[in-house]
Amino acid sequence: MDVMRALTRECGFFTRAEARAAGYDDRDIARKVRQGEWTRFRRGFYALTAEWTALTPVGQHKVRSRAVLRSLGDSVALSHVSGVICHGIDVWGIPLDRVHVTRLDGGAGRVEGDVVHHEGVVVDDDLLEVDGQLVLRPERCVLEAGSRATNEVALCLLDGGLRIGAFDQDRLEACFSVLQAWPFMRHLWIPVRMADGRSGSIGESRGRWGFKGIGIPCPELQHEVRDADGTLIGISDWWWERFGLLGEFDGRVKYGRLLQPGQDPGDAVFQEKVREDAMREARGARMIRFVWSDYDDPALMRQRFDRLIRRAG
Repeated sequence: MDVMRALTRECGFFTRAEARAAGYDDRDIARKVRQGEWTRFRRGFYALTAEWTALTPVGQHKVRSRAVLRSLGDSVALSHVSGVICHGIDVWGIPLDRVHVTRLDGGAGRVEGDVVHHEGVVVDDDLLEVDGQLVLRPERCVLEAGSRATNEVALCLLDGGLRIGAFDQDRLEACFSVLQAWPFMRHLWIPVRMADGRSGSIGESRGRWGFKGIGIPCPELQHEVRDADGTLIGISDWWWERFGLLGEFDGRVKYGRLLQPGQDPGDAVFQEKVREDAMREARGARMIRFVWSDYDDPALMRQRFDRLIRRAG
């Protein structure tokens, strides 16, 4: 097996020193990069181009984070959005071009190349080891990442952490009570209060934030719809009891998740339609669906919602 491929299978990258140890001199390394076989993604660190380009932006950030920790050692821990990603929490709306770390050695905060160094008080309880990487606790990571973002982005992060069980509501609120006086942190009291792990995706979290902004009442989340015998027909993302209205967020990822082995995407869409019809009939309700692009036009969202309410009397 090629030595470089073995190294990338282990951690996603190899260093210039490792390439030289494997018999490549500086001219060989430069030629590999020039010919597109290797990608230099930070100084002294390389990936196999075919593997690197196949990664999502989140996957590339994970590799960058490991490389940064290899360079800086135990003097830092992953934090902010890099810590969020390390903990496996969904991210959206935050740049991933730089790795964020918090200094453990009293070093100064600064931006240095592809690394943002943060200052902050860190106690032993704040530190965890995840897959061999030092990282701050997940509730602190989502709060610090959200503090420099919009409330909509922050809500998506908080919901995501609760959704996978990285922390619970009590831990989130306790952490916020400690950090709320820190710079940029105070505005998060709104998303912290709204955070709910029952939001099944970033799209659903964005929907909830959108509803708040245009005056649509907060819906019940993950509403179970059953037939007369009590058999579960389906679970709706949102339910407005007052208006007899079911709601769903539709995204391509959702339909990909519904696909069974060997099933055609059209079959999954058809089965979803059958499920929707059964849910509406069982409830005697109407259904409203939003897609990602709808969130760019809040006024139209409100018009559609009001139109269905009027039709329902």
